[in-house]
Amino acid sequence: MKRWIPAAALLAFCLFAGAALAHAQTGMDVFKRPSITKAFHPVVGKGAAYQSTGKDGSTRNTEIGIVGKDSVDGKGGFWMEFVSAANGGKQMVGKVLITTDDFQFHRMIFQQSGQQAMEMPANMAGGRANKMDEHLAEWHSAGSQTITVPAGTFSCEHWVSDKNHAEVWTSDKVTPFGMVKEVDASGGVEVLVKVIDNFPDRITGTVKQFDMQQMMQEMQQRREQKP
Repeated sequence: MKRWIPAAALLAFCLFAGAALAHAQTGMDVFKRPSITKAFHPVVGKGAAYQSTGKDGSTRNTEIGIVGKDSVDGKGGFWMEFVSAANGGKQMVGKVLITTDDFQFHRMIFQQSGQQAMEMPANMAGGRANKMDEHLAEWHSAGSQTITVPAGTFSCEHWVSDKNHAEVWTSDKVTPFGMVKEVDASGGVEVLVKVIDNFPDRITGTVKQFDMQQMMQEMQQRREQKP
């Protein structure tokens, strides 16, 4: 199930956490056409809560918010955090440092319930830029529309994907991505259920650097311990 920008970033940390979440991608040139990325307006401490329902009836609750500011090579950036749980399962938290002038991810940290927070190598963050280029170039504005979701009624800009006819409605009243509603290509729906005015940073404890070799060794040990 390929989703729009919030899920694009959600994939980044869930992928590194070993979760097989079917969301998409990162990075792009946003200036060649009217761009859906103009909906991105980060404000520290602000966020939004969503509920997505797949065509098969599966559900996922996700919160997305801005938890801090930082800089990369002199470029201003924001820490954008995701809190997600599918079908009432374990909660996963991840955050990415994204620079606003080029919309690139530079650092990624994730933490699963009961586990130590882990930072992924920077080159893993940068490797998905081409996919984002392709994905975001598919969208065009289809005008304005007022829609009602559980969080209220919003005057939105309506976006449509040229490739798969997915749809997204965005509002400048919602931080950070402006998304109010999405209907993806498979028929899944994601709606805004709450605007959050005091979004907390849920990454706790010491952050550990990701070690691929250690992870492979631990996986091998678990396989050997199985009866």
